[in-house]
Amino acid sequence: MGAYRADDDYDYLFKVVLIGDSGVGKSNLLSRFTKNEFSLESKSTIGVEFATRSIHVDDKIVKAQIWDTAGQESGFLDVVFG
Repeated sequence: MGAYRADDDYDYLFKVVLIGDSGVGKSNLLSRFTKNEFSLESKSTIGVEFATRSIHVDDKIVKAQIWDTAGQESGFLDVVFG
């Protein structure tokens, strides 16, 4: 394990938007990847949920910013990328 690096210290940044119909598992995918948690009893997302995770790949730090859009991608994408 290497020396501590600050959360905003990374080599690559990926911004990911999870898209899909309501109830297909976007929130559980986000939760599993960022917190290693999964719930069969999860509630529907209201609005937008956001999480990050950094991983080591070939001596580089790769950070993922992941957005869960609650099945409302068109409105969300218009606001973010409008």
